Amino acid sequence: MTPSKQVDVLLDRYPELKNQKDNIISAYKILEESYANGGKLLVAGNGGSAADSEHIVGELMKGFENPRILPQQYKQKLESIDSEMGKVLADNLQGGLPAIALDGHLALSTAYMNDCEPLLCFAQQVNGFGKEKDVFLGISTSGNSKNIIYAAIVAKAKGMKVIGLTGAKDSKLSEIADVTVRSSQTRTYMIQEHHLPIYHCLCLMLEDRFFGE
Repeated sequence: MTPSKQVDVLLDRYPELKNQKDNIISAYKILEESYANGGKLLVAGNGGSAADSEHIVGELMKGFENPRILPQQYKQKLESIDSEMGKVLADNLQGGLPAIALDGHLALSTAYMNDCEPLLCFAQQVNGFGKEKDVFLGISTSGNSKNIIYAAIVAKAKGMKVIGLTGAKDSKLSEIADVTVRSSQTRTYMIQEHHLPIYHCLCLMLEDRFFGE
């Protein structure tokens, strides 16, 4: 299914998001270009948006709707190292699109928050992990979460693209981001209920592009 058709399926189910079609496709193109050039995704959010960050990584780093069978040459390399264990790996590993959720590194996060400036915890990780051609996805229902904004500024300074996933209102994140995909809602839980189908659509499009038939 083409990216445009994937978005049409989303918008048939959530017609209130129709004015976001171009933004969703633009976000997809940023991610597609990054992955095609060896980049990765760094994603961060707070609270429920932190859970969404982990969810996105789960959809990208393993099969979503496609089993993502490994290339035959790679399978052969695995089996050449150890015939028994290599076969287990060759039969069970799946292709992944590299993505890191920045909420989950407790030792690093707590050390940085204790020793330095707590609001810069995500920014520090973008500073350490990020490189040109990578993408930072900041999820903030208000679009004004300071730790997300700091991380977005670092990402831009490093030559990365920034995607914002927010609510309906204009925000500091929408000012900084290369593209912002917005829920049509302004209440936190309603915004979050839109974020999931939006990022599922992006993940489906990326899987089709890199692991489709």
